[in-house]
Amino acid sequence: MTQYMISFDAHAMDYIPDGDGPAVGKAAHAVVQEAINAGVYVSAGGLANRPASIVATDGTVTDGPYPEAIGGFTLVEVRSREVALEWAAKIAVACRCAQEVREVGFDRNSTRCSAMQIADGDVPFVARRPSGTSALSPRQDVVR
Repeated sequence: MTQYMISFDAHAMDYIPDGDGPAVGKAAHAVVQEAINAGVYVSAGGLANRPASIVATDGTVTDGPYPEAIGGFTLVEVRSREVALEWAAKIAVACRCAQEVREVGFDRNSTRCSAMQIADGDVPFVARRPSGTSALSPRQDVVR
């Protein structure tokens, strides 16, 4: 399973009349609920129209520019790019704007993985170790 970010530009929905906002919101929530029901939903949200906080490598925090890149996103975990494009089409209709689809890279060496990858057997699930055992104990807690 691969995660895909489906997103739209920060000002892609600016043309929608204020009176249509509730209908767009209802349609978008319906697609999110459909994705939840289908088991492909990971996360979604709109980005606030406020300056971003920029954190430098030395820890200094400054206010950045107003968002110009992404206005909102939906993260889905699906079997193929084609399926991600199908979800993007549903979101485009609901939000009344074009959607960009990008594959999210996955680091197999990362300790973080999705429940879908564990369920599919792509990543072994390691249960909590009982107290008193060490990381060097036999891996009897691995479920495959």
